[in-house]
Parts: sequence; structure tokens; C-alpha cells
Amino acid sequence: MARQKFIAGNWKMNTTKAVAVELAKGIAKAAPAGVATGIAPPFVYLDAVAQAISGSGVLLGAQDVYFEKSGAFTGEISVDMLKDLGVKFVLAGHSERRHVLMESSELTAKKADAIYAGGLILIHCVGEKLEERDGNQTLEVVQAQLNELTAKMDDPDRLVIAYEPVWAIGTGRTATDAQAQEVHAFIRQAIAKMWNPDFADRVRIQYGGSMKPDNAKGLLGQPDVDGGLIGGAALKADSFLAIVNAGL
Repeated sequence: MARQKFIAGNWKMNTTKAVAVELAKGIAKAAPAGVATGIAPPFVYLDAVAQAISGSGVLLGAQDVYFEKSGAFTGEISVDMLKDLGVKFVLAGHSERRHVLMESSELTAKKADAIYAGGLILIHCVGEKLEERDGNQTLEVVQAQLNELTAKMDDPDRLVIAYEPVWAIGTGRTATDAQAQEVHAFIRQAIAKMWNPDFADRVRIQYGGSMKPDNAKGLLGQPDVDGGLIGGAALKADSFLAIVNAGL
């Protein structure tokens, strides 16, 4: 079946309020209808960005969340708080949460469960580090991270997998089209075993390793690459929109 491409911009710890609003307005104004488009600004700008994209088809996303519903968790943000601001999707397991902030697989699984159980779209990030790829452990690592998901996540429209080879994030290196397709195909096969083939055929799998305007068309042309989770190239409307349009 034909899966609509989903391009999501992860702004990470970047922008000011004014820059965030201007960037959001630029994306909302020109995003084509044929591609699902989302942006995930820093928490502190979610409300302002929500207003900037109001009335457009652009989805508001969050970069992280805590798994508890409420309570004495200083500095944390709940799913209900995000929903209150109009957030539609949330990332879990981004490589920087796993490897820079040292979040465990157990914590990632709890966050993923909270996002999905809260009715939001879960973008679950998986991917290997350079030494794991060089050690031929890519598929083993990816499978272990897919195992953080549960069978009760039974709506393929609310489960998105983002394959982000850690060695290709912010390094200038990018997986070749064939390398990306190989892992994306494995992910779809793994989902078919964990759920069923029809479910797997409907789940979107994004590529998240330094996708840019000049390589987007080739990557998005692969049969199992259903979009992109964009970092640096999402911080300028022109480059982000060029990637979005490559998904048409």
C-alpha cells in the first residue's frame, strides 16, 4: 500500500522565541498537502509555535516527555501537558537521549508507552553507533530497541519508527540509499513478526541520519523509507521545505 511520507523537523536545543515563530510560520505557509509535515521545537516555545502554525496542516511535536502523569518530578513534562498545548507527536529514544543523556532502554520503553497510551503519535527512534555498525551489530541493536515497544500499540497510524544511524548524525556522513533501505526493510520485517504483515505494511519508517535537500530524493525513493526525522536542515525553512517537497 502507499504510505504517505512523514517529514518531521527536530529543532533540538536551538532557536529563540522570535526565530522559532518565524521559522514555524514559513513552514506552515508553504508546506504541501501531499506530505505529512511536523515540527518539534524546544518545550519553552511550544505554545508560541502552536499559534504560529494554527490553521495549517503542520503537526506540532515534542522532543521528549516523562512517563508519569503528574507529581513531584521537578523539571519534567507530562503527556497531558503536551496535549494541552496541541502537541500531536512525541519522540522517544532519540540517540541523544540514549547516548548523551544516558537514558536506559527501560526508561525509553516507559516513555514510548506513555506517549502511545496518551493518544499521541509515537516516533520511536532506533539506530546503531559507529562501533556497533563496524562490529556488524546493526540489526541486533535495532531489534533490541524495537523490543521496547509493546503489542498494545496497535494503531499503525500512531506508531512511527525513525531509523537514525548514530554515526551519521551531525557528522556529515550519511548512510547510502542502499544502507538505509537495508535497515528499513529489516525494521519492517521485524514489525511484521512482532505484530503482523498488514500492520507492518502500514507503519511509517523515517530515516534520521543527516537527510538534506541534496540526498532526500534518493533516500525517500527507497521502498521502505517513508519520511525523515530532520535535525540541522530543519532549522531553515527553505532547506526543510525542500526535503518535504522531495517526499511528494
